Amino acid sequence: MKTFLFACVALWSALRMAVPMAWAAPADGTIVSREAVVFPTAQEMARFRAADPPYAKAVETLHMQAITYWSDGLKIKGMLAIPNGPGPFPAIVYNRGGNLEFAGLTPRSFAARAAMFVQAGYVVVGSDYRGNGGGEGREEFGGADVDDVMSLFPLLHKEPKVDGKRIGMYGSSRGGLMTYEVLARTRELKAAVVESGLSDSFQTVKDRPSMESGVYRLLVPGFAEHRDAALRARSPVLWADKLCRTTPILVLHGTADWRVGPHDALAMSRALLDAKIPFRLVMFEGGSHGNEEFADEQEQMEIAWFNRYLRDGARLPNLVPHGE
Repeated sequence: MKTFLFACVALWSALRMAVPMAWAAPADGTIVSREAVVFPTAQEMARFRAADPPYAKAVETLHMQAITYWSDGLKIKGMLAIPNGPGPFPAIVYNRGGNLEFAGLTPRSFAARAAMFVQAGYVVVGSDYRGNGGGEGREEFGGADVDDVMSLFPLLHKEPKVDGKRIGMYGSSRGGLMTYEVLARTRELKAAVVESGLSDSFQTVKDRPSMESGVYRLLVPGFAEHRDAALRARSPVLWADKLCRTTPILVLHGTADWRVGPHDALAMSRALLDAKIPFRLVMFEGGSHGNEEFADEQEQMEIAWFNRYLRDGARLPNLVPHGE
């Protein structure tokens, strides 16, 4: 019997030595690999210069990296851009919209959001969420994949050019939902911008039934059995009181947005007001999803917001009724 026990112990020890990764998973946010991204081509650059000189200048000096990092024991794909200079720089976490490969994180889509922020002096990092772009796992449209965004915080803290005490977040469309979910889990963000953000999943499936059949039912685990619970978990308008009260939020939405109805922004703003969370609401008259018609104006608002609360650390507004 003793011989058998000794043999089991020896086998156990040998297995532990043979597969050490099973006993020590990499820390979330640890970068597995990074490589420089060449974008855009010379032909594309010529078109940018002709159509949008300020954007062309920003893209021309943009140095992007494709990264793979650890989150929940999975290898996740993302992108990172760091300004020239010694730093340390404040950082913005960019939450992409869409699902699966639709609106996925590509050099083009990342540059479209990151270029002006980097030119303004911000590090920008974004996740493609689990299962996308060659990453491991499968996204859940605001479920466990929120961990992939949370894992970007320790990643930024390890970057030598990042000021880890000045981190903000930008989310567009579904990325707005991800931003609200992160705001319910951390007090680390100094400022947030939500553009065309999804905040009421019940209203979303009512307005667009295809979202229930083609997105929620497809991506959310156990959706058929727990539909209402899953939609509620993805409806920050119903739990705005859980959000961080020290992170000012800039809410931007177009009144002609067909993908995420403008009432999402109005209802979320009322919820933020009731929860006494500092925010500013801007509705763009006739703006589509993403407010392309107001791109320059919107970008100026976003940079000004981040400069005020993230870069410069402005005092939070007084939300107690006051004045003459």
